[in-house]
Amino acid sequence: MTALHYEVHGPSDAAATMLLSSGLGGSASFWRPQLGALVEAGHRVIVYDQRGTGRSPGSLPGDYAISDMALDVIEILDATDTAQCHFAGHALGGLVGLQLALDAPDCVASLALVNAWSKPNPHSARCFDARLALLGALGPRAYVEAQPIFLYPAAWCAEHAQRVADEVDHAFAHFPGEANMRARIAALRAFDIDARLADITVPTLIAAAKDDVLVPWTCSQRLADGLHDVTLDFVSHGGHAHSVTEAPAFNRSLLDFLARVSTPAVPA
Repeated sequence: MTALHYEVHGPSDAAATMLLSSGLGGSASFWRPQLGALVEAGHRVIVYDQRGTGRSPGSLPGDYAISDMALDVIEILDATDTAQCHFAGHALGGLVGLQLALDAPDCVASLALVNAWSKPNPHSARCFDARLALLGALGPRAYVEAQPIFLYPAAWCAEHAQRVADEVDHAFAHFPGEANMRARIAALRAFDIDARLADITVPTLIAAAKDDVLVPWTCSQRLADGLHDVTLDFVSHGGHAHSVTEAPAFNRSLLDFLARVSTPAVPA
């Protein structure tokens, strides 16, 4: 049993399970653009609200770490009788996947890392400083109003103005509290497994948008350089949340990767 909110979609007798882990917002709904495509392709899919967010409420300790978030995933795998999963993570969710692959490698069949990183970088640190300053000085409404600037390209925001406004209202209505948000940001800022990348041997899809204004695409290149069995999917446009803004192309790449890594090897 787990107190965390999770959902299981797709056929119960599927050969493999895909677990999707969201970024800083923590909500299972982030993966809505992928869910239908994955289920239609025959995958069993688990999505969840991360601890201290959405429908998984609770106060987080100040020393909450990415390793704690990996333990939360193990808790969900146990609750769903899932021995092993293909793991996809966006940004912070990608860090959770990397940590899980180090701490419980038998649980991970493959990784798909979307605009993730292996160690801190000064540009993202500056962005988080600005976001925390907004939160401290002006409160949650200002914080969530700024969020689309970091997630989406400007042209996409303008074209989808009502959708963006609705997302901001939803984020404000479900804001996890300043203490929880600060604990989550502190956890991702402290994450550094760069020296251990070679210890991760599972097949990995590295997906990044080169116009991401929050996380430099070179962080994904660093992951690709340090890991073993890597498939690269770099796109020129789409922003930090290009799995949302360019969902059809991202979904094709993800499904192609899953088809490759899920196919049994042919004996020589």
